[in-house]
Amino acid sequence: MVKIRYTVRFLTAFLKRFKGLIFIGMAVGIAIFVTFKVISPHLLTLKTEKIGITGRHALDTLPDEVTELIGEGLTKINNEGIVEPSIAESWETTDSGRTWIFHIKDDVFWQDGKELRADELDFGFEDAQTETPDDKTIIFKLKEPFSHFPSVVSKPLFKKGLLSTGEWEVKKTTLVGNYFQEMTLVKKNGGKRIIKFYPTEDRSKLAFKLGEVNKLTGLFTSDPFDQWKIAKVTESANEDKVMVLFFNTQSEFFKDKAIRQGLDYAIDKEALGISRAISPISPNSWAYNPQVKQYNFDIDRAKELIGTPPEGLEIRISTPPSLLSVAEKIKTDWEAAGINSSVQVTSTIPEEYQVYLAILDIPKDPDQYIIWHSTQVANNLSHFQNARIDKLLEDGRTTLDVEERKKIYLDFQRFLVEELPAAFLTHPVTYTVERK
Repeated sequence: MVKIRYTVRFLTAFLKRFKGLIFIGMAVGIAIFVTFKVISPHLLTLKTEKIGITGRHALDTLPDEVTELIGEGLTKINNEGIVEPSIAESWETTDSGRTWIFHIKDDVFWQDGKELRADELDFGFEDAQTETPDDKTIIFKLKEPFSHFPSVVSKPLFKKGLLSTGEWEVKKTTLVGNYFQEMTLVKKNGGKRIIKFYPTEDRSKLAFKLGEVNKLTGLFTSDPFDQWKIAKVTESANEDKVMVLFFNTQSEFFKDKAIRQGLDYAIDKEALGISRAISPISPNSWAYNPQVKQYNFDIDRAKELIGTPPEGLEIRISTPPSLLSVAEKIKTDWEAAGINSSVQVTSTIPEEYQVYLAILDIPKDPDQYIIWHSTQVANNLSHFQNARIDKLLEDGRTTLDVEERKKIYLDFQRFLVEELPAAFLTHPVTYTVERK
């Protein structure tokens, strides 16, 4: 009892003597706690992210993951390929797609703080006249009707250099020739990203190992990081891209549609990836046709269509280094069907080839005129010529009604996949690697 009374008296005396200091200490502690809770999220945003991207990119080829941070277009395109307002709040055509009028929103500002005016917008179109009757209106006059022109002007706009309207402003760039090597972005309310570009996937991976970057995006292979305890690997099927095996339809052996179909049946596509592709249009698109012929793996059907190959025939599969393992699997499948094959690694599209394995970036609009129309010598990798396909692609460009356009592109996919100038294999799996 004596000890308890002593302790109580001691604490009472202590509190009376030092109550001011105790009160101040508690107030300071609460203030520090509240301040930390309020500002800590902002402090975290100041962390510098260092991101590695594979590929050589000039201004007009920067990937969407970069341009969407720094700028906006007159329009934007959602995941289903539908055009929505962005800098422009509305638009219309007055003559069936030859003249397009866009009305710009109020209070749109460049990153230098100045309000955006219509006469500052330079799209660099060679086949279109541009008029700006006032600060909020821009008019495009085309030589021919073009139904999906609103999707064309979804690309980010730049006032000068890389000055645009997005949340992230480009503060510094390093170039080698015309290609970006490094880009520093700063966010308006805090935050910094350094994006580094590497010519090959191997070089990107080396940069991660050396600590040059703490995140890699768009890798086609995850090794060796899937074995690292300090790395987080995220896998996803990229349905905006498709792995395509282009047949040279002007080559004597590949002129026969049955041969091309047989070679497609001989490929075990389920072994190539987790997301099967059946057409050149994304399954997310409003124009996607899920009912096209699918060429599921069937070795007997493949042999039946191919028949007896010419003596001494060897099909050479040309492919970039990143797809070498896929090309090797296709070679094995074809040899099981009785077709001698070989693989040639190339860093560029060869001028002469029999079949070419590549990743195709699927256009956001279903229009694929530049890829498959017989007049498109540079981009028609299969050298494909088909009057029906040409007509469908032409009609798709001049038809304004969405439902009518959809019918056109459903037919386009059905007939293209039947003719099979190229085999559509999978939507490639890509990997994001982050340091834990």
